[in-house]
Amino acid sequence: MVAEQATRPQNIQTLRNAGVLSLLQPLLLDVVPTIQHTAVLALGRLASYSDDIAEAIVKGDILPQLVYSMAERNRFYKKAAASVLRGVGKHSPQQAQAVVDCGALDALVVCLEDFDPGVKEAAACALKCISGHNAELSQAVVDAGAVPLLVLCIREPEIALKRIGASVLSAIAQHSPELAQKVVDTGAIAYLAQMILNPDAKLKILSALSQIAKHSEDLAEMVVEAEIFPVVLTCLKDKDEYVKKNACTLVRDIAKHTPELSQLIINTGGLATVTDCIGTCKGNTRLPGIMMLGYVAAHSETLAMTVIVSKGVPQLSVCLSEEPEDHIKAAAAWALGQIGRHSSEHARAVAVTNALPVLLSLYVSAESSEDLQMKCKNTMKSILHECTYLPALEPFLYDAPPNILKHVLGQFSKVLPHNSGARRLFVTSGGLRKVQEIQAEPGSLLQEYISRINRCYPEEVVR
Repeated sequence: MVAEQATRPQNIQTLRNAGVLSLLQPLLLDVVPTIQHTAVLALGRLASYSDDIAEAIVKGDILPQLVYSMAERNRFYKKAAASVLRGVGKHSPQQAQAVVDCGALDALVVCLEDFDPGVKEAAACALKCISGHNAELSQAVVDAGAVPLLVLCIREPEIALKRIGASVLSAIAQHSPELAQKVVDTGAIAYLAQMILNPDAKLKILSALSQIAKHSEDLAEMVVEAEIFPVVLTCLKDKDEYVKKNACTLVRDIAKHTPELSQLIINTGGLATVTDCIGTCKGNTRLPGIMMLGYVAAHSETLAMTVIVSKGVPQLSVCLSEEPEDHIKAAAAWALGQIGRHSSEHARAVAVTNALPVLLSLYVSAESSEDLQMKCKNTMKSILHECTYLPALEPFLYDAPPNILKHVLGQFSKVLPHNSGARRLFVTSGGLRKVQEIQAEPGSLLQEYISRINRCYPEEVVR
């Protein structure tokens, strides 16, 4: 009865107020196995729904009793007990630590060796909730000997076991290079790589490989050596947005480490595929692809030019203009800065997409987040410092605040003395007249740039 009532969230508080834990605890020692099992089932459901009840279970010393009984009971009891451990451990690191302190990890690892796939799955779910919190808890899971058995889980025929096995490995590997190395040392990469195209498990597989690759060049190279390219690129065309995102994240977490790894991805067609993926997605699915383009471009002038040739800049400009979320706009602004900062040619490639006015409007907007404003400011500075394409700079004379305007005038003062056509156009477009209207402090850098521009023309033209 209680177990059935606990399946409905609206009943949880009523059950708690009725003192349900004190009623269930004696039933854990009942002589009838079915009653024991049902009591544990109810506890699992209650713990999962409510942080308070999970805490009460910890304080009531129920966990040691459950853990002790797991070794002696049948598979139904083991599954139900594992669900209690998962329900308690998922809420906070402190509660997960309480699960560890009662000796649960050893019992859960024994369950990973059980003949029944359902028992293995329930144990793995509990381990995922524990290891997901922090590096210390993940280390405890590793020390309990779980990782080799989790690798065996991903080799099992049951899809649910493959998925949860990969999820736990991902949760462990995410925290540090050392923990990722522990996962790698069991031979996990080879088995994960073989299942990239598994339609039912690839989402979790891609995540696990990404959590390994992100930490260091060595770990990323190990993932690449498992021959995941070009196979992983097919996932970038998947119908499932989450699969696309995880595949993009994996490619990004490899590309960011070195120019050589970026070049390898480019050679397998990865850059063009990621660019296409950005064009066909919206929102957070785009984010890892946007960052991947930025990382590739940041490595070198040559790789930045490859991003330009792959039509990455127009896609980033579209993201900057169209995406409603500030953090995605900020990533696009950062990526454009990594492309445009290398040379005048790179800066022009960004400028001709009309990205600069968008960057300026986001920078001066009171609605933009502080991070977005900072990214836009830094990107504008780095591009303006290189940009010699004056038609893109001229609108800044009318709208830019002084801290940006000085960079714009600096570029005009460099280009105009050596380009007669640009000098004529600057007069006819009204640019020179606008420069005369700018109020600059005597002796300031802004005043110096204005004087340099004026010296390019006869005095009567300036007047």
